[in-house]
Amino acid sequence: MTDSVTPDLTYAFDIPSERPWSRVLKKGQTLRIIDSEGQQAVDALLYCADDLAERYSSQDTLRVQGSAYIELGTRLISNKGRVMASITADSCGQHDTSAGCCSCESNAVRFGEPTKYQHACRENFIIELSKHGLTKRDIVSNLNFFMNVPIDVNGNFTVVDGISAPGNYVDITAEIDVLFVISNCPQVNNPCNGFNPTSIRVEIRDAPGL
Repeated sequence: MTDSVTPDLTYAFDIPSERPWSRVLKKGQTLRIIDSEGQQAVDALLYCADDLAERYSSQDTLRVQGSAYIELGTRLISNKGRVMASITADSCGQHDTSAGCCSCESNAVRFGEPTKYQHACRENFIIELSKHGLTKRDIVSNLNFFMNVPIDVNGNFTVVDGISAPGNYVDITAEIDVLFVISNCPQVNNPCNGFNPTSIRVEIRDAPGL
């Protein structure tokens, strides 16, 4: 991955395992999230950069799309009904927006009291959102890129082994200026990360011609 191959690349960063990250995407810019080693879930939140009270809505996104999953062509809708971003490339095709993010509390309920003190995505979000004047009250239902969450005929779902291979990626193109927040999921008690959280890579490219 070099600038000579992708001259429109303006930013690249390897997010360490279990850590958060955030950055503002300008309208027209594309964020590529790369699952560097495979089977790594990436939790994400979006906020309108000009009005942080406007943020990603999983309910509106699913309603507008008429689909239970996030995939190529999906438009990510805000709580005010605007398109915040679109999925413009996808080499994996398995992304969830129903299962939410792990937390210390949910770890304790699902996996036993000793897991309550393990780091979790909710805590990552709190840390990263605080840099932008937001709090835990601003955490909404999130996206889970590369997370395999099958839904049965009765509407029940569970987290199973991820299908993403090393190097799989998803591109999200901003339709407005967007604050994009990531938790590189630290979960070790279910198979969303193959029980081994790893680093991911993020790259930002300008729109062609800019």
